[in-house]
Amino acid sequence: MSLAIITGSTGLVGSEAVNFFHDKGFEIIGIDNNLRKLFFGKNGSTSWVKSILLKRNKNFKNYNIDIRNLDSLNKIFKKYKKKISVIIHCAAQPSHDYGKNFPFLDFNVNATGTLNLLELTKKYCPEAPFIFVSTNKVYGDNPNKLKIYEKKTRWELKKTDKFYKGIKENFPIDNATHSFFGVSKTYADLIVQEYGKNIGLKTVCFRGGCITGPNHSGATLHGFLSYLVKASLNQKKYNLIGYKGKQVRDNLHSHDLVKCFWQFFKKPRKGEIYNMGGGRYSNCSIIEALDLVEEIAQIKVKRNILKNPRVGDHIWYVSDTSKFKKHYPKWKQIYNTKKIIEELVEHQK
Repeated sequence: MSLAIITGSTGLVGSEAVNFFHDKGFEIIGIDNNLRKLFFGKNGSTSWVKSILLKRNKNFKNYNIDIRNLDSLNKIFKKYKKKISVIIHCAAQPSHDYGKNFPFLDFNVNATGTLNLLELTKKYCPEAPFIFVSTNKVYGDNPNKLKIYEKKTRWELKKTDKFYKGIKENFPIDNATHSFFGVSKTYADLIVQEYGKNIGLKTVCFRGGCITGPNHSGATLHGFLSYLVKASLNQKKYNLIGYKGKQVRDNLHSHDLVKCFWQFFKKPRKGEIYNMGGGRYSNCSIIEALDLVEEIAQIKVKRNILKNPRVGDHIWYVSDTSKFKKHYPKWKQIYNTKKIIEELVEHQK
């Protein structure tokens, strides 16, 4: 039986990967110590997801290990060695606000934790593909320098603009404000590439847009659509932070992302990067997302527009996923933003 090590195994993407690869016949070794509860409080805890995963998947074990702890990780990799068929690294400190307030913890989790996993992969299972969940924040706020104009419910690019179809992987990452989270993830992204191009590991970085799904423990500081739906259905006032609430996000369902992992696992490459989000198929502004919730749930959402944006926040971001589609033409995106919100509303009821 093939074996997958999945970090952040009770988080949004990690839990989706656990179910998907388990259903493909893999033994799953999860690594997750529920740091989200520390980051976001009890609403961010993923203990409920862990319970579901253990009941659903008979060949799933979860180890309460911190990826900053090299000795603890070493014991896992040493135990399974070349039985390990793939490493899927989803664990992270994902909050911009938390990263700014606790920069050492942020960097040690996102950067040092990733380096630990790469070194152990090189040592014990160098043939196993290493799949890393990166972020579009590697580009910092450079997308804000595009020729964006204001429409009634969103900021947008003209259809004649060369970036209208989305941001490509060669978009600049320098001379920008990234947020502390963005900087630590950029280091991780680059070191994953380096272990591919320099060492020869089969590595990939998926630079995600807004990844979402029903297993997301949405909290105020993290989980755009998940928290937006939760707050709306609970009649909480939703804060639209900066840019009049018209900032655009592309939204990718976690299941569609994990299908990318599967395609890469079957035909891995070395030191590869892909921008992976909803693209032009699935994107919305915050205002448009709230409007969709009102339409689908038949409620009125309380809104509060705050003038000042978060440092480094994107005004408009849409991923160009054409590179991945060219390399892996069998991958098909299923969920658009409306379908995602419909599922989230149903899940929250």
